[in-house]
Order: sequence, then C-alpha cells, then structure tokens
Amino acid sequence: MAIMFTVPIASGAELRPLEPWQAAEFLEHMDRARATVDPWIPWAGVSTDLETATATLQRYADLAARDAGRLFGIWLDGTLVGGTMFVAFNAEAGTCEIGCWLEPAGQGKGLITTAVRRLIDWAVHTRGIHRVEWRCRPDNTASSAVARRLGMHRDGVLREAAPYRGVRHDLEIWSLLAGESASESAGESESAGESASAST
Repeated sequence: MAIMFTVPIASGAELRPLEPWQAAEFLEHMDRARATVDPWIPWAGVSTDLETATATLQRYADLAARDAGRLFGIWLDGTLVGGTMFVAFNAEAGTCEIGCWLEPAGQGKGLITTAVRRLIDWAVHTRGIHRVEWRCRPDNTASSAVARRLGMHRDGVLREAAPYRGVRHDLEIWSLLAGESASESAGESESAGESASAST
C-alpha cells in the first residue's frame, strides 16, 4: 500500500499515517519503546506480539473510518520512533483529544511538539475543531511541558481517573481553543521535555 502523505517535521523526520499493514514495524518500535511509554500509554503494554500490535493499529483504523480518531507515526531517518494521535475526534461537537509517545532515540529533537502542532492546525483550520484537549498524569512532567509549549491552558485535575496496574492516578486536563495560538511559549526550548507521552 502506498503512503497517503508525508509531512516533514524536522531534518530527517516525517509524520505520516500509521496503519495495520505496518504492524511488524510498529511491534519492533514498541519493543524498543515499551519501558519508556508503558506507564503513560495504556496500549503500549498490550501490543506485545504481531496479533496484538495489529489489533492496536486496527482499532485506530476503525476510528479513522468513523472520523472518530486517527493515528500517525513519526519516522526519524527512516525508523519509526514515536507518534501522535487523535485519541478522540468529534467534528460535530467541535472537540478532540490529542496524545503522543516517543522512544528514547527520538527524544530531545522537538519532534513531538512540532507533530502535535501540525495536528492541531489541521483539526482547527481544516476540520473546524473548537476545543483541543491534552490529558496526562501530573507526574508526567515532560507531557505537561509539551502542553505548555503549545500554549495550552491547564483546566484542572480529574482525581484518580487513570488506573494503572492496580493504582489510580490523577489526570490533568489541558486545552487549547480555536483562536488561541498553538505556538511555543516564550523562553522555552522546543526540545525540552520531548520524552513526553500522553494519552488516556
């Protein structure tokens, strides 16, 4: 299957759809990334073989078919190192939630901030989304740093809303509204905190 599109996001880095036919490549990436992203991305710990990796990608393909979510990979020098996704997407309500993840080889290069900014621009300017949400645990400081760099507002905390391995964690809610700039905050480096992973 041909790649539908490729969006350059940095020198040697590109953003493009991540689909079920790429499950083997995705699994190899998850094997490298799992220890880093599993605490933050619930499906990282369940994509452990070709069948489960395919199922993860198929779930997002099904969401895309319903215009309810999408999944994109980030490739650096031809290697899948992370990605970003619309965890939820509701064009009728004008809302979406964005998440991300990144393996160590992709950190410190500003890839997540740039990729997420592209998704926000598309959601707001092409699809008419009014409210973009970002959710992360308070102890995921790299993820909240990305939200700050994107100019997001911290709306509040959902107490003990995110269960992980038998422990319930708080969940921060960040948002950006149409008309607010998804740009880097003054004085903050785009490469700082790029180990971020965020999802619910």
